[in-house]
Amino acid sequence: MTNHIARRVLLVVPVMLLVSLIVFFVFRVIPGDAVVVAMGEGANKESIEVMRRQLGLDRPLYVQYLVWLGNALRGDLGFSLINRQPVSSLILEKLPATLLLTGLSVLLALAIAVPVGILSAISRGTWVDQLMRALTLAGFCMPRYWLAVVLILVLAVHAGLFPAAGYVAFSENPAESLHYAVLPVLSIGLSLAAVQMRFLRSSMLDVLAQDYIRTAHAKGLKPWVVVMGHALKNTLIPFTTVVALELGNLMGGQVVVEQIFSWPGIGWLMIQAINQRDYAVVQGAVLVTAAGFVFINLLADVAYAWLDPRIRYV
Repeated sequence: MTNHIARRVLLVVPVMLLVSLIVFFVFRVIPGDAVVVAMGEGANKESIEVMRRQLGLDRPLYVQYLVWLGNALRGDLGFSLINRQPVSSLILEKLPATLLLTGLSVLLALAIAVPVGILSAISRGTWVDQLMRALTLAGFCMPRYWLAVVLILVLAVHAGLFPAAGYVAFSENPAESLHYAVLPVLSIGLSLAAVQMRFLRSSMLDVLAQDYIRTAHAKGLKPWVVVMGHALKNTLIPFTTVVALELGNLMGGQVVVEQIFSWPGIGWLMIQAINQRDYAVVQGAVLVTAAGFVFINLLADVAYAWLDPRIRYV
């Protein structure tokens, strides 16, 4: 397993290099000028050129890229022209909001998807299965932004149970932070639960049709022992991949949901930076989210061997 993990870690290098290349050069061809945006339309050409030289933007693109990459390897992701502060501090400032939203959303999805998926699989063809599948299909097809608006209208505007928008840091006031997080977590978690439930049900049905499951029933084991002790663990192997991919995607922030609920996460930061042509912030945020995605999938690979002792990496 150690060799496998080492190979995966080495594969991170070309992946991150490719990501950095794409992000750096794509945002350089987008119309607009970060220096003009930062200094204002009324700035004279001389001042703009002086700023360009100070930032190294008058150099060839490949030189700018190599300088930026070298600084990034040392932990320096650049300086935001709009916010007037280091990019790394901006990302660290927004990261807790994204981690809170991601963690709570995935936990809510798992709390719904696992029991519902198991119940639907063992009740295949019954009215319970049909009901669960119908609810799951509705959640799967429901756009998150639409669900977010409905939740705001019902639970915030009419019922007054939760705030319609806003954010409080968990470190400042945990109870108030969770209170503000309810609606955005519901809007993301319910849609994630629909995807997870459909996948878990399908995987569980495949496992329940295996010979060793029939043997376990023939030995007289109780149905719940067969399901929880034999079937579920093997079902969790492909299910872990789905959860890891969802976690990785959420690390980039749920841009629409964050905008609707004024949730200051990584996705919100990237949208603001793109609109303002703040290249350094976009590049730094994408690198951080890409690194998080790769790390989460690496953990999923390690979890496979723990879930199934038959798996051995050479």
